Amino acid sequence: MRVRAIILRILRQFRRDKRTLALLFLAPLLVLTLMNLVFNGSDYEPKVGVVNVPSQLTGQMKEQQAHVFYYESREAAEQALKDRSIDAIVSTDNTSLQVKLEGSEPSVNKAVIMLLQKSGEQIHSKTTAGSMNITYLHGSENMTAIDQFGPILIGFFIFFFVFLISGVSFLRERTTGTLERLLSTPLRRWELVLGYIGGFGIFTIIQALLISWFCIKVLGILMTGSFAYVLLLTLLLSMTALTLGTLLSAYANNELQMIQFIPLIIVPQLFLSGLFPLDTLPLWLQKLGIIMPLTYGTHALSNVMIRGMGWTAIAGDVMVLIGFSLLFITLNITALRKHRKI
Repeated sequence: MRVRAIILRILRQFRRDKRTLALLFLAPLLVLTLMNLVFNGSDYEPKVGVVNVPSQLTGQMKEQQAHVFYYESREAAEQALKDRSIDAIVSTDNTSLQVKLEGSEPSVNKAVIMLLQKSGEQIHSKTTAGSMNITYLHGSENMTAIDQFGPILIGFFIFFFVFLISGVSFLRERTTGTLERLLSTPLRRWELVLGYIGGFGIFTIIQALLISWFCIKVLGILMTGSFAYVLLLTLLLSMTALTLGTLLSAYANNELQMIQFIPLIIVPQLFLSGLFPLDTLPLWLQKLGIIMPLTYGTHALSNVMIRGMGWTAIAGDVMVLIGFSLLFITLNITALRKHRKI
């Protein structure tokens, strides 16, 4: 009978918590649907720029579902490669096929090389030696998967842990009555929000420094740009996750409900942050990444760590991350005004 009483108590508890029931049954379906869209996306179709390449060769590449772009000069093709409009430049000389890969994504490099290998007969028929001379704009043939995914994983783990810890900690302040006592003082709500963000922010700075240093210096993940820019970006990602975590904690009644935000807020960002080629996903899913902070953080980290780019390349992403942080701070202040019980 006592066991039965405990079972009934838990059932009544779940019946009162409609959000937990919804997350329990709907969140797994949402994540599985997202995984199905990501893993069953279409095959990647390489984008190849050609300069002075015979029509038979370009025709063969088109038959292999490649996107072929024609350039009149090598300089124009090089600029397109730097802008990532194409994945590779293909040209011919008197002895061999010249291939220059963008190089920052090993999976894309392999797709281009496989494309040229499948077009081998056409290639060899139009070059005297029938060989390929492969060079790289970024990276090299020794670039590994961890070098490609390193910036993404650094950004993700910083964002995930800061979001979770800040949200749960701020929620605890509210459930234990600390926040209520602070709100009863002359302290203004915006001062309270900025104070909490500043306090938690000290630890997020330390975390960003530690994770970035460990991945680059200890694990040896590829790093070709400025370490200072990496620290700046990880710090901005931490502040965005911090402000978002404290914001969502205002709408959770306990730690379990805070954790329930993970499949809705964190998991989709991981899938759309560059871990998989976005070109293979449905268009509506690609556009969803526009509203996700992690997309901008990992894009900028990849530009710095893999491509060695500077401020010009990451300025837009930096401004967006700052905008997200300011937006979440404003919403935090609004949430405190709305929830007067706290």
